[in-house]
Amino acid sequence: MDTHPTFSCDDELRHWPTDEPQARAVQDRLRTCVRLDESGPPPGFAGTVVGVDVAYDDARNVVAAAAVALDARTLAVVDEATAVGQVSFPYVPGLLAFREIPTVLEALTRLTRTPDLVVCDGYGLAHPRRFGLASHLGVLTGLPTIGVAKNPFTFRYEPPGPERGATSPLLDRDGAEGAGEEVGRAVRTQKGVKPVFVSVGHRVGLDQACAHTLHLAAAYRLPETTRAADSLCRRALARA
Repeated sequence: MDTHPTFSCDDELRHWPTDEPQARAVQDRLRTCVRLDESGPPPGFAGTVVGVDVAYDDARNVVAAAAVALDARTLAVVDEATAVGQVSFPYVPGLLAFREIPTVLEALTRLTRTPDLVVCDGYGLAHPRRFGLASHLGVLTGLPTIGVAKNPFTFRYEPPGPERGATSPLLDRDGAEGAGEEVGRAVRTQKGVKPVFVSVGHRVGLDQACAHTLHLAAAYRLPETTRAADSLCRRALARA
């Protein structure tokens, strides 16, 4: 029998940061909990992969989150949920997770099954403080997570080859802390189309994260998880 997932992060939500210094302190504390020693489930595993995304109405200070569950083998949608909330944190680059996670968590808890893998429209390790949305969400929920972003944020890369499946390292910029460190990969999901930028979040290795991205992006540049969650959160915002 399907049940709604529960996550032990109530204390974190009760003490959610409201300003930049508090948020940076939380990042410093929680990023030590990121697990990078697990490969994660293989692409096409027998289970559920969930995409999460958000949409904003800045005029009303409202955020709508969507969680869409797909069969990891067939990519058929098997469940979906939304949540709408008030944005309680200012816009600060590198701290967007603090605007999004409370509503994303609410959407996740409204699913009727616990995800085996979560795909975020954003970053994980590919983050200036090595703790983007995918890592933050993974640590709070304990779920395997990856980030698949549309742009490389502050990092540099050489364009991967033109064929589907080509990759190149996403590297910290020269002069930054950890310069030259591979924080993710640019992945060409479709021939001749701009790459996406994949990074690990929590409990998934980078090779596996890239393989999942290719499996989920069988027909389009973006993974089906992201496409479905983007469409659903926009509809939820329009209804709000």
